[in-house]
Order: sequence, then structure tokens, then C-alpha cells
Amino acid sequence: MKNSITAALACLGLTGCLGYHIGPAKPYYLRDIHTIAIPTFTNKTLIPRVEVLVTDTVIKQFQQDGTYRIASSESADATLKGEIIRISRSPARSVRGNVLATSEFNLAMRLKYRLVGPDGKPLGPSGEVVGTTSFFVGTDVTTDERQALPLATEELANRLVTQLSEGW
Repeated sequence: MKNSITAALACLGLTGCLGYHIGPAKPYYLRDIHTIAIPTFTNKTLIPRVEVLVTDTVIKQFQQDGTYRIASSESADATLKGEIIRISRSPARSVRGNVLATSEFNLAMRLKYRLVGPDGKPLGPSGEVVGTTSFFVGTDVTTDERQALPLATEELANRLVTQLSEGW
């Protein structure tokens, strides 16, 4: 008797959960997209070989997210095309006693992207994402900036995947 009452209460308690489901919550216009091809992005900056770093980081982020599978261009439902348009650094903190010398920089990386179908038509609006980080200056600013690029790339990839998998 006591077990049947407990079972009945459990069934009544779970009836409100029937409309919900666990899984990816894709934007409506991407509901039929399950696989994405990601060719190497184009690099419009003067920093060499950064396009491979950004593309690899975006692929890893898509794999970690799990909303879309990565596939070849021939078998994918959509292709993500990206263009690294700008990498800039700006002073964030100056050296104490010398306002002309900088001890910390902010680094920003901008990427324009669009998702196209197998026929080449856009599947939604094109977008732009920004990844930022900061780094302290040692003896060589160029080396310090190069070491900070993966951190900005990770944030950029995270924002890109969030926009495509969640719609915001």
C-alpha cells in the first residue's frame, strides 16, 4: 500500500517534466544541421600562421560542445567559413614612474564568419566574434604577444561555438 502511494506520487511529480528534454538547444534556423565542415580560415592580418591556430581551436571547441559533429566538406550539412580580420593590442597599464612605457597590454582578435549550406547559400546571418586577453611585457613584446594569442583564440572559439550552438 505504502509503495503504491509513493509510486503514484512519483508519477504525478514527473508529469510536469514531459515537455522538457536534455540535449542541444540549437537555433531554429539551424535545426536540420547536424554536421559542419570547417576549412582553414583565411588570415587578413600580418601575423603568420595564426589561421591554423584559430581553426584548430574552433574545431576542438565544437568537439567539446558536441552540438554539431565535424565532417568533411563533401558529407557535411554546412560549412563554416571564417576570416581573421584583425589582431590588435592596446596598452592597459603603464610602468610606474614612466607613463610612456607599458607594462601590460590588452590583446583582441576579431573573426568574421558565415555558415553556408552545401549549395553555397548562407544558412543564417553572418557574424563577428572577438576574443580578448591581456599579457604582461617582459624583454620581448613580440614573443609575449605570440604567447598570449592562444588565450585570445580560446575565448574567440568559445564565443563562436556558443553563437552557433545556442543562438546568442
